Amino acid sequence: MKNQELEKSLKHKLVDTIDYVPGSVVMKAILKKKTGIVAISSFDSGEALTSKTSPFDNLIQIIDGEAEIIINEQSNIIETGHAIIIPAHTRNIVMANKRFKMISIIIKSGYEDVSI
Repeated sequence: MKNQELEKSLKHKLVDTIDYVPGSVVMKAILKKKTGIVAISSFDSGEALTSKTSPFDNLIQIIDGEAEIIINEQSNIIETGHAIIIPAHTRNIVMANKRFKMISIIIKSGYEDVSI
Protein backbone atom coordinates (compact mmCIF):
# COMPACT_ATOMS: atom_id res chain seq x y z
CA MET A 1 0.00 0.00 0.00
CA LYS A 2 1.36 3.41 -0.98
CA ASN A 3 1.88 5.95 1.81
CA GLN A 4 0.25 9.04 0.27
CA GLU A 5 0.25 12.57 1.63
CA LEU A 6 -2.92 14.16 2.93
CA GLU A 7 -4.89 16.02 0.29
CA LYS A 8 -3.85 19.65 -0.05
CA SER A 9 -6.18 22.67 0.23
CA LEU A 10 -8.60 20.73 2.44
CA LYS A 11 -9.20 21.05 6.16
CA HIS A 12 -8.07 18.02 8.19
CA LYS A 13 -8.60 17.06 11.82
CA LEU A 14 -5.23 15.35 12.18
CA VAL A 15 -6.06 13.23 15.22
CA ASP A 16 -8.82 11.56 13.15
CA THR A 17 -6.68 10.90 10.04
CA ILE A 18 -5.16 7.77 11.54
CA ASP A 19 -6.68 4.96 13.59
CA TYR A 20 -5.32 2.77 16.34
CA VAL A 21 -4.67 -0.80 15.19
CA PRO A 22 -4.33 -3.47 17.92
CA GLY A 23 -0.71 -4.58 18.36
CA SER A 24 0.61 -2.10 15.80
CA VAL A 25 2.35 1.15 15.03
CA VAL A 26 0.69 2.91 12.07
CA MET A 27 2.41 5.74 10.19
CA LYS A 28 1.06 8.09 7.52
CA ALA A 29 2.79 10.94 5.70
CA ILE A 30 1.17 14.35 5.96
CA LEU A 31 3.89 15.94 3.78
CA LYS A 32 6.98 14.22 2.39
CA LYS A 33 9.61 16.19 0.51
CA LYS A 34 13.36 15.93 -0.15
CA THR A 35 13.89 18.54 2.58
CA GLY A 36 11.91 16.74 5.28
CA ILE A 37 8.79 14.94 6.37
CA VAL A 38 5.73 15.62 8.49
CA ALA A 39 4.09 12.37 9.57
CA ILE A 40 1.34 11.21 11.88
CA SER A 41 1.59 7.93 13.79
CA SER A 42 -0.54 5.87 16.15
CA PHE A 43 0.94 3.44 18.66
CA ASP A 44 -1.07 0.75 20.41
CA SER A 45 -0.23 0.15 24.06
CA GLY A 46 2.97 -1.87 24.44
CA GLU A 47 4.36 -0.98 21.02
CA ALA A 48 7.63 0.89 20.36
CA LEU A 49 9.99 2.01 17.63
CA THR A 50 13.38 0.35 17.88
CA SER A 51 16.27 2.34 19.26
CA LYS A 52 17.79 4.52 16.56
CA THR A 53 19.92 7.56 15.86
CA SER A 54 18.90 10.11 13.21
CA PRO A 55 21.10 12.74 11.56
CA PHE A 56 18.23 15.26 11.94
CA ASP A 57 16.36 16.98 14.75
CA ASN A 58 12.84 15.56 15.17
CA LEU A 59 9.98 17.53 16.72
CA ILE A 60 7.44 15.15 18.28
CA GLN A 61 4.02 16.47 19.36
CA ILE A 62 1.57 14.16 21.12
CA ILE A 63 -1.98 14.75 19.87
CA ASP A 64 -3.72 11.93 21.79
CA GLY A 65 -2.67 9.88 24.81
CA GLU A 66 0.76 9.72 26.40
CA ALA A 67 4.18 8.65 25.05
CA GLU A 68 7.47 7.74 26.61
CA ILE A 69 10.36 9.19 24.62
CA ILE A 70 13.81 8.02 25.72
CA ILE A 71 16.68 10.23 24.55
CA ASN A 72 20.20 9.07 25.40
CA GLU A 73 18.76 6.85 28.18
CA GLN A 74 16.77 9.78 29.71
CA SER A 75 13.04 8.96 29.93
CA ASN A 76 10.48 11.70 29.15
CA ILE A 77 6.71 11.26 29.53
CA ILE A 78 4.98 13.45 26.94
CA GLU A 79 1.21 13.99 27.25
CA THR A 80 -1.42 15.27 24.82
CA GLY A 81 -0.67 18.82 23.74
CA HIS A 82 3.01 18.65 24.69
CA ALA A 83 6.05 18.29 22.45
CA ILE A 84 9.73 17.38 22.62
CA ILE A 85 12.61 17.81 20.21
CA ILE A 86 14.81 14.77 19.74
CA PRO A 87 18.22 16.23 18.88
CA ALA A 88 20.11 14.99 15.83
CA HIS A 89 22.70 12.27 16.47
CA THR A 90 21.16 11.08 19.76
CA ARG A 91 19.99 7.54 20.48
CA ASN A 92 16.22 7.49 21.02
CA ILE A 93 13.29 5.17 21.56
CA VAL A 94 9.60 6.02 21.19
CA MET A 95 7.44 3.80 23.44
CA ALA A 96 3.73 3.38 24.12
CA ASN A 97 3.11 2.43 27.74
CA LYS A 98 -0.40 3.68 26.88
CA ARG A 99 -1.68 4.12 23.36
CA PHE A 100 -1.01 7.48 21.71
CA LYS A 101 -0.92 9.46 18.47
CA MET A 102 1.86 11.83 17.50
CA ILE A 103 2.98 14.21 14.80
CA SER A 104 6.64 14.02 13.83
CA ILE A 105 8.36 16.87 11.96
CA ILE A 106 11.83 16.40 10.51
CA ILE A 107 13.42 19.24 8.53
CA LYS A 108 16.62 18.36 6.71
CA SER A 109 17.91 21.92 6.24
CA GLY A 110 21.65 21.78 5.82
CA TYR A 111 21.54 18.01 5.30
CA GLU A 112 20.19 17.83 1.76
CA ASP A 113 22.53 14.98 0.78
CA VAL A 114 21.23 12.69 3.57
CA SER A 115 17.93 10.83 3.18
CA ILE A 116 15.38 9.91 5.84
